Amino acid sequence: MISKNPLKKIPFFVAEISANHNGSLIHAKKLIKTAKKYGADAVKFQTYTPETMTIKSNKKDFIIKEGIWNGYNLWNLYEKAQTPFEWHKELFDYAKKLRILCFSTPFDESAVDLLESLNCPFYKVASFEMNHIPLIKKIANTKKPIIISTGMANLKEIDLAYKTAKRNGATEIILLYCVSNYPSKISDFNFNNIKILEKRYNCRVGFSDHSVDNRIVAAAIASGANIIEKHIALDGQKKGFDLKFSLRGKEIKNYIKVINETSFMMGKNFFFRNKSEILSFQFRRSIYVVKDIKKNEKFTKKNIRIIRPGFGVDPFYFEKLLNKKSPEKIKAETPLKKRILNKMRLLK
Repeated sequence: MISKNPLKKIPFFVAEISANHNGSLIHAKKLIKTAKKYGADAVKFQTYTPETMTIKSNKKDFIIKEGIWNGYNLWNLYEKAQTPFEWHKELFDYAKKLRILCFSTPFDESAVDLLESLNCPFYKVASFEMNHIPLIKKIANTKKPIIISTGMANLKEIDLAYKTAKRNGATEIILLYCVSNYPSKISDFNFNNIKILEKRYNCRVGFSDHSVDNRIVAAAIASGANIIEKHIALDGQKKGFDLKFSLRGKEIKNYIKVINETSFMMGKNFFFRNKSEILSFQFRRSIYVVKDIKKNEKFTKKNIRIIRPGFGVDPFYFEKLLNKKSPEKIKAETPLKKRILNKMRLLK
């Protein structure tokens, strides 16, 4: 069963389908099935039409001049990359049938209306839209959780987006640290940003990953990210607008394994030692009796020593014991026990 509060799961992995469906509804369904098969917690779409994104113009402002979409006219890119509005109900129903959570990134107010009609459980604001304040207000007015990606944004811009969402009714706000560079390189990241965002806004902070190196998501988890978003594709997929920074098929499983293992290693929010370390006490030092001691005989450097193993009392007590009388008989080659210190009123 899908959890009633799915975003509370930590860590939480979102499989972003984006434009990797290549204009095929069947392909989009296969991506949902792939996400479910390899362990994603949710799948996400992008909801827009070319009309809501840009205008049909060939002027130079509308031509992409570099990067993986170099040479594309904006209208043509969004026309080919869109997930058509008429697909959405079928895709949401299919995800429900597979029992995987499904939500989307709306890029304008009409997209929010469509997604509300499908009972979208929460929303994502893309990095490129986080300065679209009317859109954030519209989403926040649904009174649902909102995830805001922060690529390119400075703190003043994030302040405005966060405050807008909060003032207009968002029940929870999650920020994603993101580098809007495709694909992102190690040199592009500053994971201290996660800690800064968490402290500044007192909210959950996740990571939207456009890199091609699993060490990067491990660093994100280690820095405090607990919701991760990553683009996906099918096993063996050869083309797709986002393919260069997407996980293909089985790679999803390995990626989630890195997330879960790193999260597990981060451990508890208090100082903790695992019981598995107990065996290593043999290699620690403690106080041992090295020569038989009679009752009322004084402890000296000749009858007690600080040696390995560590099954006796802490070496801290060694100097406190010297020249004091033993309250009982103690045999050589045995660890000095706490009961001796208790009888001598030395135990702290």
